[in-house]
Amino acid sequence: MLLQPNQKIVFIGDSITDAGRRDIAAPYGNGYVSMVRNMLIARYPHLKLTFVNRGISGNTVREIAARFERDVISERPHWLSLMVGINDVYRQFHGDPATAVFPVEYQATLRLLVHRVQDAFGTQVILLSPYMIEPDREQPMRRQMEVYAALMAQVAAEFKTLYVDLQEAFAQVLRVSVPQLWSEDQFHPFGVGHALIAREWLRAVQFSL
Repeated sequence: MLLQPNQKIVFIGDSITDAGRRDIAAPYGNGYVSMVRNMLIARYPHLKLTFVNRGISGNTVREIAARFERDVISERPHWLSLMVGINDVYRQFHGDPATAVFPVEYQATLRLLVHRVQDAFGTQVILLSPYMIEPDREQPMRRQMEVYAALMAQVAAEFKTLYVDLQEAFAQVLRVSVPQLWSEDQFHPFGVGHALIAREWLRAVQFSL
């Protein structure tokens, strides 16, 4: 297992990370962050890990960058888990396209954030890709999610961070199940969807039962 005693893990992202952590499910939310925390404490209580959830619903990578000093750097994390990209893509198809984040800015901002936290504290980073729970790879928004996932994978390789391909994880389960099992809107997971994200996160840090 890659996590070490007394380390702090900061999770930042959009509504999937937020998952009610600012209101009904404070302070960790009722999604994958809470599941990861529970599993790590249950299996490795001696590590005395600290968990911080800084997800905010609706955020793009641009909005995360605007609050990065306050919500990440000030925490001095040993690990940063960053999941972002769904809203960056979604707004290109729905809502206000002027607030969307297009590929060049998306990747450049990811690079900036990873470099900033690595340079400040030697923080280890886990990047979780955007996804759409849609079995048709040619569906336009799904295809764009794949583009953004690939951009994130390039940043992960460049900075030698961990990378979790959630689009591929959902693609695998959609071969044997329907999207409605995982989410009612193709993005916000039910409990089983959050469990899938938590499983992939734990695999990345070499969690073992």
